[in-house]
Amino acid sequence: MIKGGNGFVPTVPLRLAVRTGVDVAALLLSEQGRVRGDDDIVFHGAPVHPSGAVRLLGEENGTVWLETGLTALEEQIVRVLVVGSSTTGPLRDVDELSVEAFAPDGTSVARYEVADAGGETAMVLAEVYRRAGGWKFRAVGQGYANGLAGLATDHGVDVSYDAPAPPNRIPARPPTQGQSPARAAVRFPDPTPAAGQAPVPVPVPVPVPFQHPAPVPVFAAPAAPAPTQEPPAAPQQAGEPQDGQNGWTFGAVFAPHTRTGRDNDVITVNELPPGPVVIDLSIRGDGYTGLWPLTRFNKEGDTLVNSTEENFRGRVLAQVPDNGRLRLQLKADGPWQLQVLPLAAATRLTEDELDRRGPDVLLHTAGTADLALHYRGEDNLIVNLFELEGHHDPTALPDDHNVVNEIGKRRETVPLPEGPVIVQLQMADGPWKAKLKHLEPHSRPPQIGAGPAYASAPTQVAGPGKVQGWLRRGRR
Repeated sequence: MIKGGNGFVPTVPLRLAVRTGVDVAALLLSEQGRVRGDDDIVFHGAPVHPSGAVRLLGEENGTVWLETGLTALEEQIVRVLVVGSSTTGPLRDVDELSVEAFAPDGTSVARYEVADAGGETAMVLAEVYRRAGGWKFRAVGQGYANGLAGLATDHGVDVSYDAPAPPNRIPARPPTQGQSPARAAVRFPDPTPAAGQAPVPVPVPVPVPFQHPAPVPVFAAPAAPAPTQEPPAAPQQAGEPQDGQNGWTFGAVFAPHTRTGRDNDVITVNELPPGPVVIDLSIRGDGYTGLWPLTRFNKEGDTLVNSTEENFRGRVLAQVPDNGRLRLQLKADGPWQLQVLPLAAATRLTEDELDRRGPDVLLHTAGTADLALHYRGEDNLIVNLFELEGHHDPTALPDDHNVVNEIGKRRETVPLPEGPVIVQLQMADGPWKAKLKHLEPHSRPPQIGAGPAYASAPTQVAGPGKVQGWLRRGRR
């Protein structure tokens, strides 16, 4: 694509590669061609837009990766500018400066090579913008000799600042608990396939702010059974988060996906971020309940639910494949409701007692503790731990550690390591109670979700005046 050229791109989450060796930012613009405030600037100091739709992921070998979730952008945002800047000299000295957009399957859908950069130090390299109900990519190549300040001013950014930063130094911003530094190196699959090879799938998790669902209303099954045959509402559980992630930083965050039906079915949920998720299943009936993930060959995977409980209710862990398409085989007698939730929606373990029944997924986020369990069922009780300390890939879970595998009524006390830990009650047909005791505070900040496979960018953004750190890089 040449300068000024444009073309439609698929309305899917796009991953943009900016090459090579420049600082990258994104400006989200309204119809007036201006940002609505500092929150509409995504850069190294604030790598995630509050909506979660635009994320600056990291850099590898001079290539900076930027995600634009076109399906998740707010209606007020009509353009997303891709901005490049240099702190070492004019952009004409940057070798092979280019922007390339990739679809989720790794296919290149647009590419612009900047061939006429001059003495400017900042440039709008490209933009994606709304047009005729879809999105287009434009090769812009508009440079600013007065650097980022000039570019920012043209797009409604307040460039005033109180004092210059110390020479050749960026004010340090330590990561918050559970976060990795925003500029941590990130390793991505090479989306450009070798000759004769199929494109390498590039997983594109695009989280949006998660709001814990309100109690689910009683719904009518498709066959319109009598009201007594409808699944019960999903009550708010004690210990569950009320405000999204609530300090949990592992895995993508997204809005719940709800499906309803009756009896046996195959359930498909699309556009999920790859990685572990929580499946919340409720069934009104007294027959057998079974749940399995389906492979890409439509074969049943490992069993998620295997129960003869009447009116089954439980939560289990499932893995979303790289293509973001989760398919499940359900065996059930009666109406049912199934929700796909992020890990952040799982119940936190505390010193307050939980009183539940059925399989469940619990989160331990504090220091060392003992988990006291009182199981009153007649069948198997199986409990596994997933320790996330030092685990670097939020698209997959580490190996589990089985801590309980017993039959019948039990009282168990399980020592827990420092969080973050996922506590999976894989099987628990029957009522149980659980709480923490001998709880200790964290002895160190937890380190998860950052590493060579994928770095999950922090969901928090910097406070007032955050943009000055970006502008100061252009003033050096």
